Amino acid sequence: MLSISVEEFLIWKKKQLSKGGDHQSLAVLLDCVGGVSKSDINLTTINPQGILHLKKKLEFLESVWDDHLLKSCPIQYLCGIAFWRDLNLKVTNKVLIPRPETELIVDIVSNIFRRKSEKLFFAELGTGSGAISIALALAYPLSNGVATDIDQDALEIATKNFINSSKQSNLKFYCGNWWSPLENFKGKLDFAVSNPPYIPKDTYEKLPKEVKNFEPKVALLGGQDGLKHIREIIQKAPLFLKEKGWLILENHFDQGEKVKKILIKNKFSSIEIVKDLSGIGRFTIGRYK
Repeated sequence: MLSISVEEFLIWKKKQLSKGGDHQSLAVLLDCVGGVSKSDINLTTINPQGILHLKKKLEFLESVWDDHLLKSCPIQYLCGIAFWRDLNLKVTNKVLIPRPETELIVDIVSNIFRRKSEKLFFAELGTGSGAISIALALAYPLSNGVATDIDQDALEIATKNFINSSKQSNLKFYCGNWWSPLENFKGKLDFAVSNPPYIPKDTYEKLPKEVKNFEPKVALLGGQDGLKHIREIIQKAPLFLKEKGWLILENHFDQGEKVKKILIKNKFSSIEIVKDLSGIGRFTIGRYK
């Protein structure tokens, strides 16, 4: 461990932010690589005469920060870690960086199934880093989950994340496109969740370079209108859900009403568009019959 004065650290921090970037990205770098947590940083304002302990030299941290600014590479990929809810998830450019707004999917499930002692059976389609299904497996320890992804590299990352996050064995991973690996579970799911690729083609072309140049296209692009994968998931969901089973989807900020119509067309009821913390209709949920 390296020791530096709080005063020296604060001067360094101010210098890095003056180059560009945002406080949150720098905080991720400091926590993941430097070993300086947010609570450590908060304490510097209380004790400006104190000492901080670092895992890496400031020069090394600065080189990673400069790389982030120069190439616009997301800091999570440079650090190899993303913080999501209370999870520390391994991430590479094979998986989408889990977004804070997606955390609400777990809260939506908790509002539907309030007893954590329930023995549920759930699926996540397109798991990526495993964030959602791991959080659900931890929240419902007596339940069992299955998670699919089309990319074997992503599944290896998700599997490692589950092993690192839990001593439980109530989550299994399957490689394949959406529902296709789950043929043995038809009619058995209490609920299914998905944050599928939903970015329309025209919107995808205009995404910021830190997203478009680094995050996997397959995890973002949802076809011409953004609804290609959502349609497929909804159309096949009745085969896999129990009667009264729930489907919970994340969608683009302006797709809620369209997703609602697709759910109605496929005989779902109790349909609701759920807003995120910014007041955007980010999720659409429905119950099968």
